[in-house]
Amino acid sequence: MLCVYFRLRHLRHDLAVRFKKGMKHEASSLIAVPAIESNRFAAAYQILKDALAAHAFPGCAFGVFAGGKVVLQDALGGFTYDDDAPAVTAETVFDVASITKVVSTTAAAMLLYQRGLLDLDLPLGELLPGFVVGRSAGELAHRVTLRNLLAHNSGLPGYVDFYRTITTPAALYRACLELPLEAAPGARAEYSDPGFILLGKALEELTHEYLAIWARKEVFEPLQLTATKFCPAPGAQALIPPTEIDSTLRRRRIQGEVQDEHAWLLRGAGGHAGLFSNVPDLLRFAGVILAAVHPPTPSLNTPLLTAGTVECFAERQGPPGSSRALGWDTPSENSSAGAHFSSHSIGHLGFSGCSLWIDLDAAIAVVLLTNRTWPDRSAATAQLIREVRPAFHDAIRKAL
Repeated sequence: MLCVYFRLRHLRHDLAVRFKKGMKHEASSLIAVPAIESNRFAAAYQILKDALAAHAFPGCAFGVFAGGKVVLQDALGGFTYDDDAPAVTAETVFDVASITKVVSTTAAAMLLYQRGLLDLDLPLGELLPGFVVGRSAGELAHRVTLRNLLAHNSGLPGYVDFYRTITTPAALYRACLELPLEAAPGARAEYSDPGFILLGKALEELTHEYLAIWARKEVFEPLQLTATKFCPAPGAQALIPPTEIDSTLRRRRIQGEVQDEHAWLLRGAGGHAGLFSNVPDLLRFAGVILAAVHPPTPSLNTPLLTAGTVECFAERQGPPGSSRALGWDTPSENSSAGAHFSSHSIGHLGFSGCSLWIDLDAAIAVVLLTNRTWPDRSAATAQLIREVRPAFHDAIRKAL
């Protein structure tokens, strides 16, 4: 299984990682935080402290990249609401849920596109014949392209709770392939998990490799995203804040394993979810995006992406009114990014309470990681995080 592969890899490389530990600060100079005025971000801290008091989430880690460097990296709260819960630190690893869609799946698509290996307008059926087999030649499925999947305008439904009846990866892929379209491709914007599950599988057909393994080799390792991975090793799971007490499917505390049921069915790694990461890594990833459009960026000597690739994937797609770019979201009215991120910004949210926003004009990135779904997926915490995110981002931008 894929998780077993990663766990064996963790064990094989443990000694090598310890040997190289002395090189960490040189290799990760992008995450070195300079001294700042203690009250500079006081308003942002207060918003998060109020959120903790309101039980929007038990703990959070957050960071800001501006001026070509990290200017804030900190944490508040604990893993759970228990008095003796471990404290969250700036380097605590979280289940980042759908941020997987941009840091893994979209990043892979960007690289493949940049290398001339991915045609955005290639019909999905040419990579995954099961999507069109059995459908008549005139059916809309034949018109669905990779661009449609990235832009969330394929016509596929937003979500289907397959996990209630499906128990294997093969059955899940088959169910996604056989989904009827609810709208013509390009006619309706509908954020779609099944669409990104299929996109992840399509990219595997292009690379002839598991997407999780390809992303590790081509994205995470070149950028030295040392905390970013699928399927955390068993010994590391207790160091990750839990996301919920699952009383319906797995019937246990979910900690250090992916919360998303469909990613869990996919052995921990899907095109839509499954990734674990922390603030330093996500700020470094954001720095790479910004380095492409604002070269040179101090402390960064890994030009993984070009400006043309970033701008292509940052451009809003159809239909009119959609905020979706290719893989990325962009600020819309009442955006989680708040009121101060420019229209030339990209970002993404995660169901677990995580967010990443990057202003391509201002060269600013903000990361907020939480486990707001602990101990359950209450509507109250969902509403609270919707209020916290824009307020937090506004406070950060006013402080810069």
